[in-house]
Amino acid sequence: MSVVIGDKEYFKGIGQIKYEGPQTDNPLAFRWYDEDKVVAGKTLKDHFKFSCAYWHSFCNNGADPFGDPTHIFPWASTPDVITRNKQKMDAAFEFITKMNMPYYCFHDLDIVDYGNDVLENEKRLQTIVDYAKQKQSESGVKLLWGTANLFSHRRYMNGAATNPDFHVLSHAAAQVKGALDATMALGGENYVFWGGREGYMSLLNTNMKKEIEHFAMFLHKAKDYARSKGFRGTFFIEPKPCEPSKHQYDYDCATVIGFLRQFDLLNDFKINLEVNHATLAGHTFTHEMQVAADAGMLGSMDANRGDYQNGWDTDQFPNNINELTEAMLIFLEAGGVAGGGVNFDAKIRRNSTDPSDLFHAHIGGMDVFARALITADKILQHGEYSRIRRDRYTSFDHGRGKEFEHGSLSLEDLRQFAIDNGEPQSRTGSQEYLENLINRFI
Repeated sequence: MSVVIGDKEYFKGIGQIKYEGPQTDNPLAFRWYDEDKVVAGKTLKDHFKFSCAYWHSFCNNGADPFGDPTHIFPWASTPDVITRNKQKMDAAFEFITKMNMPYYCFHDLDIVDYGNDVLENEKRLQTIVDYAKQKQSESGVKLLWGTANLFSHRRYMNGAATNPDFHVLSHAAAQVKGALDATMALGGENYVFWGGREGYMSLLNTNMKKEIEHFAMFLHKAKDYARSKGFRGTFFIEPKPCEPSKHQYDYDCATVIGFLRQFDLLNDFKINLEVNHATLAGHTFTHEMQVAADAGMLGSMDANRGDYQNGWDTDQFPNNINELTEAMLIFLEAGGVAGGGVNFDAKIRRNSTDPSDLFHAHIGGMDVFARALITADKILQHGEYSRIRRDRYTSFDHGRGKEFEHGSLSLEDLRQFAIDNGEPQSRTGSQEYLENLINRFI
């Protein structure tokens, strides 16, 4: 079957990306991602459900605050809005199919340009959704999740669902309804809320309690609408601490879980974690993964990385095998993600201007995830990693330690144990040994 979906080939000279193994020198081939390889009882394809982020791959033009666009898309100069976005979709599905990625994700504004008329926007979105149905049918690519862009338009400068102006909130609701309808029409498996401006710049002009309550009400109404239309997927919240807002209400995983619990949303929502958002919050990605996994809330992940020297969201493609191996240990022990997948919320650099650069970026990202998962599985199968972690807590497996875990010791009982047993012995955490263990298996 041809991998060119449509009448025009946008990525000429690049064919189907295939697995060729670790020894290949072909830069347009997978070295580690063999989608049919079974690891821990599942194929790599089923573990990851890799997804292409429509916005970064086909909307990011390389512009930055200091310079003009450097990625000149062949469809950009097409004047008719529908024709232009159909051409963009042709290119998108050609790329995704050549990459053999099973999923894609989008914001409403990624797949079609909006104006300021709600009815016209809905008409445009419906037209492009019909075209996307055709593309999905031809290619076999599926929609992992959809979402609405509630942060780019100037009306959302003070937030969307948390905006102090009800009129603005109503526009956000109209957009979310349209994005939900589009997601359901395309068989989307999940729906994401990222509160890019759901926060504040100054508490001097902000009623935080009211805004958070409005946010919860908004999520309930969106959830109820989708459920009433038969949507059975999972809703995700994507934490981020700041940027563009100074302080966003979905700061980190623990904050989001507390919010969902407070407003009775836990049954329908899970977490979509992003690596670069975790580091902006002052956490490691593994910390955020563990928090979500321990709460049964690890739903999906946006794969990228930040720059250690820059304090903002650089959205670079993942390439650190050590960090990802640690993450995949948590991933495997948690049983993977619940409903979601691994979406490459990452963009090629401003000066990466060849069409092949987009392929190199995704090949590297998929390969490093595959290699990390394979390595993590070997570590778990070897058993030493699990044993060392388990042995650190053996004092709670018997005697008074076990009684404490069962809640049967009082504070006085604990004090008496300390008196009777004197100063405890120091026990090593073996951190360096475990770090070497990961390197040994890599």
